[in-house]
Amino acid sequence: MIVVKNVRILGGEPADLRIDQGVIAEIGQGLSGGEEIDGGGAVALPGLVDLHTHLREPGREDAETVQTGTRSAARGGYTAVHAMANTSPVADTAGVVEQVWRLGREFGHCDVHPVGAVTVGLEGRQLAELGAMADSAARVRVFSDDGRCVDDAVLMRRALEYVKAFDGVVAQHAQEPRLTQGAQMNEGVVSGRLGLTGWPAVAEEAIIARDCLLAAHVGSRLHVCHVSTAGSVEILRWAKSKGWDVTAEVTPHHLLLTDDLVEDSPVGAYNPIYKVNPPLRTRADVEALRAALADGTIDIVATDHAPHPVEDKETEWSAAAMGMVGLETALSVVQESMVETGLLDWAGVAQRMSVVPARIGRLTGQGQPLEEGAPANITLYDPSARTLVDPSAFASKSRNTPYEGMTLPGRVVATFLRGRPTVLEGKLV
Repeated sequence: MIVVKNVRILGGEPADLRIDQGVIAEIGQGLSGGEEIDGGGAVALPGLVDLHTHLREPGREDAETVQTGTRSAARGGYTAVHAMANTSPVADTAGVVEQVWRLGREFGHCDVHPVGAVTVGLEGRQLAELGAMADSAARVRVFSDDGRCVDDAVLMRRALEYVKAFDGVVAQHAQEPRLTQGAQMNEGVVSGRLGLTGWPAVAEEAIIARDCLLAAHVGSRLHVCHVSTAGSVEILRWAKSKGWDVTAEVTPHHLLLTDDLVEDSPVGAYNPIYKVNPPLRTRADVEALRAALADGTIDIVATDHAPHPVEDKETEWSAAAMGMVGLETALSVVQESMVETGLLDWAGVAQRMSVVPARIGRLTGQGQPLEEGAPANITLYDPSARTLVDPSAFASKSRNTPYEGMTLPGRVVATFLRGRPTVLEGKLV
């Protein structure tokens, strides 16, 4: 039995939590008994759930493993992550998704829910074993070729039709490949000055519009990964006004960073730390994304945690890999971009980083309100702290963060997975 003293559920009044046999047994004041942990007035949130994490295993264990990635997730306040399918071999069979799921269970830092590939080998030619993955021990409900777009409209329609049978969802990486061939960064004034091939907003928006229409036509669930443009927001707003079953996510970095960092940043121009897919966009896009997250047009925050070894990022811009690590900084970036700007309160953060992602992923036992009888998946967060981002202190195996040297608000104090602490006083248990 554990009693967590002096915490503020969703930023409310101070209270104590009694945790027993993996559930919240009692909420009150002056509770005692068992092991006592001082929450220090921290905000208590339902354990965070990430719908979009790259754990790299199997195949790229030089960048991340299930063990290091889930340790990183726990440090960031996450109790569940969805592991993307672009591994080697690709997670396109029941055997591979079960391997990833079992590794997650073995290490136990957070729940790991594999995402199944939509197409065999992510090649966009033939549907993968969607039904077999859904029926496997991993119980896959989210399918994505993330990193690549399912650009064939007929194949996308078939995938949407197929997943209806088991209440699955297709999570689309919206990128028309013919409009982004050789693209290096957001198409705009900065790309023109730097001489880098531009990545136009319409390449994202065209796929989102098409897929919203397809999802409506077949009556299936569509989820849009890492939305990055103001135009995409308007399309999503229109689709939701029709009552279509479409959800969307935004990454922390797209809520805070802009494309001018590629030209002018503390670490100089052309630094591949800012190279990401989809690319960083303009200030106007950032403002539109923040407003859309606040009003529910964008449903959730997902990290798109994309670890890479040093040699894949510390090279010339054109050759560098795309992606940023994000699990350990996500909550701080959301505080800076959404809470401190007055766009969200802590109840809103809980909805967008725990409750709704768990609902989209069809998870049980995650994303539930912190109330008596609920599973004790809990994140304790101190919003008053200020943290200097030091990648060498990350639990992740990779260090490719755009926030190195920045001071961000807040700190994850503790994380509990079904009542068992995985992080205490900011350190892994």
